[in-house]
Amino acid sequence: MSQKTSRTSPGWLTGFGAQVTLGLIVGVILGLVAKNLDAGLAADDASWLTATASWIGSTYVKLLKLMIAPLILTAVITSIANLRQVNNAARLAGQTIVWFAITAFFSVLAGILVALVIKPGLNAGVDPATAAAPGGTGSWLGFINSVIPGNFLGIEASVRGDNIALGFNALQLIVIAMALGIAAIKAGKAAEPFLQFNESLLQVIQVILWWIIRLAPIGTAALIANAVASYGWDAIGSLGKFVLALHAGLALVLLVIYPAVLAAHRISIRHFFTKVWPVTSLGFVSRSSMGVMPMNQQVAEREMGVPRSYASFAIPLGATTKMDGCAAVYPAVAAIFVAQFYGVDLNITHYLLIIFVSVIGSAATAGTTGATVMLTLTLSTLGLPLEGVGLLLAVEPIIDMGRTAVNVTGQNLTTVIVAKREGILDEDTFNAPAAFDINETSATRVPAHVS
Repeated sequence: MSQKTSRTSPGWLTGFGAQVTLGLIVGVILGLVAKNLDAGLAADDASWLTATASWIGSTYVKLLKLMIAPLILTAVITSIANLRQVNNAARLAGQTIVWFAITAFFSVLAGILVALVIKPGLNAGVDPATAAAPGGTGSWLGFINSVIPGNFLGIEASVRGDNIALGFNALQLIVIAMALGIAAIKAGKAAEPFLQFNESLLQVIQVILWWIIRLAPIGTAALIANAVASYGWDAIGSLGKFVLALHAGLALVLLVIYPAVLAAHRISIRHFFTKVWPVTSLGFVSRSSMGVMPMNQQVAEREMGVPRSYASFAIPLGATTKMDGCAAVYPAVAAIFVAQFYGVDLNITHYLLIIFVSVIGSAATAGTTGATVMLTLTLSTLGLPLEGVGLLLAVEPIIDMGRTAVNVTGQNLTTVIVAKREGILDEDTFNAPAAFDINETSATRVPAHVS
């Protein structure tokens, strides 16, 4: 039987979701004030309020990403070790991938539908001079190469001016962690100290993560304030129809497709969206699936009732490969926009290729993050001009917020669906009132486990 924990619902004003919502509202107000202050300055200058919001927001996102690499490594190894207790571990992994594909399939259909109805590329009024081929493009071979670790920790170096920046490839790190976890299981008793140390380190990392996530309301206010002050409605300009089409597609996924999937599995739509709201809102303002991953995993465990042994596998995997916003809706709408703009007629084969690339190729964004990679992969597969990417760069920061919100919500939804289908979802935890208490750490709360 699943272990039960006592749960008390926090007051509305003290609940974490309410705090994030308040941060959104304050951010909009501060952004409008900052935009007014910026109005009398030169184009490249910013007021003290805009500069402060930009610094606080970017610093918070850096802090969110700080512990991602050690979290993936320790969480996946622990997950593999815990799956020893489950008879259907391989089935869980297979079901996860299948439902990633199913929800991506319906998401890309939503993108194609709204693009065909709204026709964003016709009479767009975009200056053709803004068309420019991107510096890098996505490819199937590039995806295969990105999966193969280049070194033990999946570290990648990039040159930025005179500096060399170090980062990590999340998908490679998952592959490495899975290999270490499987090897530890094969090693038997000799590897028990390693697994115990890894699980202890995971607890320490999660405590540090909660210290960072505590700051989410402040980070949210700063990020949304900077977005309003820096972009606002002016950046949309002649791309208004494209922005409308994209957000219509995202809304269709979030408000129709996801609820339909939940209803088909007899899962409360209200409970799910109430509990996933902190994840959705933080994804919206941070524009980083990886940055939201720690919170997404904890919400899946604490609020949704997904066993830690499964959530610590599915959520990191989803954060790198499950992107309904960036890899399904966006490339569909953008590809049709480019085709309409250049006067290229698409046939049924082209639409089938859009679906194929979105369902199968979404993992191609893992090695090089960003929806632009997925769009270039789609355009090159369809034979459309890659210069069309430059037409959409003006609104990239604006549309990325909605895309990421759908990404992280879909990652959580798929995890809940698979847990429900496999009979490992703690429905008492799921059906209980939302009690996401930011003052609790994973070290002080007992999560649901596979029975």
